Amino acid sequence: MTVDEQVEAPAGRAAQVRARATSAGKQAGGATQAAGGALVKAVGNLADAAIDHVLLTDTRVTSAAEGKQLLAGGADTEALADKVQRVVVLAVPAIRLLARGARFTRVPWAMIATSAFSVGIAVRTGVRELQVLASLIAYRLEQATGAPSDPALVKKLAIDLYLKPSRTPKLTDDKLRLVRLTRKWVFSGALGRATSKRAVKALDAAEKLDVDELSARWGETAQRKRAKG
Repeated sequence: MTVDEQVEAPAGRAAQVRARATSAGKQAGGATQAAGGALVKAVGNLADAAIDHVLLTDTRVTSAAEGKQLLAGGADTEALADKVQRVVVLAVPAIRLLARGARFTRVPWAMIATSAFSVGIAVRTGVRELQVLASLIAYRLEQATGAPSDPALVKKLAIDLYLKPSRTPKLTDDKLRLVRLTRKWVFSGALGRATSKRAVKALDAAEKLDVDELSARWGETAQRKRAKG
């Protein structure tokens, strides 16, 4: 072997190692994105089912004060248990990545199990908060229009207010902020952050909504969407 060949051989092996590392990194990144997408989808399915469950009943929350009393009584999400469990199961890998990002060299399984338990509580609590908020919004829309509330509008208003109580929802599109909702339930839950104060603020905000204007804006948004379609 010539001197040049002796120099090129280690360089070639190093290049192969880098190539394998890059490939593994891309595969890991793809797997992480897929897992994150599945988690967001599961949260979306849960939020959909939770609000639909409320709208299919004749019971409505008629005031922010009533909503606060209901939230103080605890959560009953038995009918959604399978969807809640799906979110928790998919959240575990995300929690592991979060812990690694916090520079844990090795993540104890006990910590992951505890975090998963905390997420379960946070998700069930969050579902109940979203249901109570959606019920109040549906009531206000139905009182204003004299007709059954549009489920898509209720979901849009409920999720937007739940995430940002201080901001009037913008109805320029019908997209649901599911990524933010996932962060709120999963990561806040893993860190033990309560959502109760924000939920109370959202109920107060829902009671002050100009539902007539919002209904009109929603109709305009739907009309533009049909025109484009």
